[in-house]
Amino acid sequence: QVQLVESGGGLVQPGGSLRLSCVASGNIFSIYAYATGWYRQAPGKERELVATLRSGGHPNYADAVKGRFTISTDNAKNTVYLQMNSLKPEDTAVYYCNLWRGSSDYWGQGTQVTVSS
Repeated sequence: QVQLVESGGGLVQPGGSLRLSCVASGNIFSIYAYATGWYRQAPGKERELVATLRSGGHPNYADAVKGRFTISTDNAKNTVYLQMNSLKPEDTAVYYCNLWRGSSDYWGQGTQVTVSS
């Protein structure tokens, strides 16, 4: 089994920045073998894709975050990051980390991001 633990969420003013981290542990040698992603769910809304990154591939971003968010990985630390800049109130949501490979699909518990003045 693989465990994912997100951190880095919090309260930030509009225009501010946050960096989310997701550390993978357990039965995993390296996250390099997995596709990684960040998703978010706002109150009353369905979970939506924010960004994904496949090993050796190019990142994919939701239109709403293009140019503002950046997904990256540190394979040596088994960590996935989401750098979020120029945050807007509509970015407020619980953010979830995801790793998947074939039939294996792992999710973290989520971290709250609130953008408000």
